[in-house]
Amino acid sequence: MLRAFRIGVAVIGCALFASWAPWPAEAACQLIKATHSADSPAEAAQMSRALALESADDLKQAKGWSSVSLTAHKVKGDPFWKMVRPDGVPAEAQLKPDIVTPRFYTTCFTGVVVPYVCTTGSSVCGQ
Repeated sequence: MLRAFRIGVAVIGCALFASWAPWPAEAACQLIKATHSADSPAEAAQMSRALALESADDLKQAKGWSSVSLTAHKVKGDPFWKMVRPDGVPAEAQLKPDIVTPRFYTTCFTGVVVPYVCTTGSSVCGQ
């Protein structure tokens, strides 16, 4: 009987400790996308990824996160001239293949005024 009582107290004690212990908060995630133009698709892609990193850092500071992780997330091309392309990037303007890395998903297309434009998407999760 005494043994059963001790086991019961131990189980309740562990449950209370687990509910009050200072475990790290769950990660919160947010989708970011960045668009940049350039004279070449490679330069536009590189610059859109750099802008995405800046956005991730800004988000980290704004949310007070101590760390962030980025995961590639497919996004549609985001044209600058929405008056000319109100329905988004037409199929004939899209460049293939998309550039996918573990951290970034980049889609490029020909621009209306600039030669090339790339949009990069990433899911940013922080704690």
